[in-house]
Amino acid sequence: MTPKLEIRGLSYSYHSLEGETRALSDISFQVNPGEFLAVIGPSGCGKSTLLSLLCGLAEPEEGTILLDGKPLSQSKHRIGYMLQKDHLFEWRSILSNVSLGLEIRKCLTPQRLEELSSMLKAYGLEQFQDKRPSQLSGGMRQRAALIRTLALKPDLLLLDEPFSALDYQTRLSVCDDISSIIRENKKTALLVTHDLSEAVSAADRVIVLSARPGTVKAVLPLSFPSDHVLSPMERRNMPEFSGYFNALWKEMKSHDSQPF
Repeated sequence: MTPKLEIRGLSYSYHSLEGETRALSDISFQVNPGEFLAVIGPSGCGKSTLLSLLCGLAEPEEGTILLDGKPLSQSKHRIGYMLQKDHLFEWRSILSNVSLGLEIRKCLTPQRLEELSSMLKAYGLEQFQDKRPSQLSGGMRQRAALIRTLALKPDLLLLDEPFSALDYQTRLSVCDDISSIIRENKKTALLVTHDLSEAVSAADRVIVLSARPGTVKAVLPLSFPSDHVLSPMERRNMPEFSGYFNALWKEMKSHDSQPF
């Protein structure tokens, strides 16, 4: 099976008048179709740099990035990026916000508009489609941001700490909602987070990066015995949860890591 995303020997440095700062060094890993992968690591280890490379905002100095076996340069439009903030425009309604990407690509057809309406209904935003972003809660705004991303039908979703701006209770709820939506849509997703609990509750595997320059320090597969796909909240109540959390914590606290 061809990996949905394959990274081989990825390295990147920042250059300034003060000199060179190595951000990532020889990163290699794969993400399989439909897999939910989490990436964690200490502050400054290059997590955000990695996402910038994966979505084409920066070019790697060394290594290759393949999407479905093809160079990223041929596939950038097939990647969706969800940021820490929702970046909804206050002067546009929620329906107008979630359709923005389709407008930009000039493919907002009646059929796509109907699909958007169905998604708003499915994710509890139908009655708010004519509201402004300021009239919605933080969690509802993040769901709207996800719909805006999914509307473009990306093959790969990049999630850059999308819950970090929310209060703790809302964060748990929205992580539960958005993770379930991603799995229902059978999307391949890569989540960057500094929250170990979030990684364990949402992902199929967790990659641990070392302190700068970031390298792949450990890979932890996650398995929760159940006769159905568990939600993040259900995972948090499973006995295996604490074991995985402690394993990641030990990796984060070992000799070449730095505090968050």
